[in-house]
Amino acid sequence: MVKLRLKRAGRKKLPFYHIVAADSRAPRDGKFLEVIGHYQPTAKPHNVTLDKERAAYWLGVGAQPTTTVRCLIRSTGLLHELTLKRKGRSEEEITAEMENWEQREAERLQKRLDIKARRRQAKKAAEAAAQAAEASAQAEEASAQDGSGEGE
Repeated sequence: MVKLRLKRAGRKKLPFYHIVAADSRAPRDGKFLEVIGHYQPTAKPHNVTLDKERAAYWLGVGAQPTTTVRCLIRSTGLLHELTLKRKGRSEEEITAEMENWEQREAERLQKRLDIKARRRQAKKAAEAAAQAAEASAQAEEASAQDGSGEGE
């Protein structure tokens, strides 16, 4: 059985993966049939390059992607495109739908980045407020000690 899976490359603490078509009995980093893409998880956002024609070919002849590779293929839009072809849509409809899909994905990514930025700002504001409260408490404590020392 042919599987679409990740083959690890790179160095220690800096992984880089090749997306390969390989016999399911072959070891993870061993013999493979064809390299169909690359995945770099350390880049922000994750960098995925995929030869869509070859991936579609391997999926068409029955290759089974692993769950991680399925998610990566889905993130490139290939599964959506293949589903539309299987449903018998025309090429114009497919290109229009894929443009719409890419736009929705870009909006979704931007929304995620905005949420992260807002969380970061809220965390910084909370830290600044905590530091200000701590500083004012220390100032009050220092003035209270100064005031109590003068009366005696």
